[in-house]
Amino acid sequence: MAEDMAVQGKKPRLDPIIRSLAKRGFSLFVKVVDKYAPDRLLLFALNFLDKRVPNRLITLAIKVVKKLASARLRATAIAVADEYVPDEVANSRKVCAVIAGVGKYIPDEIIPPESTGRWDNLRTKFHIPKLISSKQK
Repeated sequence: MAEDMAVQGKKPRLDPIIRSLAKRGFSLFVKVVDKYAPDRLLLFALNFLDKRVPNRLITLAIKVVKKLASARLRATAIAVADEYVPDEVANSRKVCAVIAGVGKYIPDEIIPPESTGRWDNLRTKFHIPKLISSKQK
């Protein structure tokens, strides 16, 4: 009981620090990408992912994530992304394009059931389309 209260007592002090660091980190990332990443490079990378990376490799990566990352870890990552990512990230055209380009390969089956609402928020925020089928044709 005493440990639970001590842990709960630490959360309010750490939460603003983590939120501030996340906001600064993501804001710096957005500034660097917007300023230094040329549109042609981003377009090349996304086209390469769509056209040249085999579906088997994408499916394998999804299976590895599903096997190695527990549902709790995936739920925490989605919650952190939904809660701590500032609006500057969502307003960056280049960053949203990259997140949407990669995010469309994340299937609904690896999203934990308790995180579907947050995942829908992230999809809306970053304009992530539904999964493109990664099955072999």
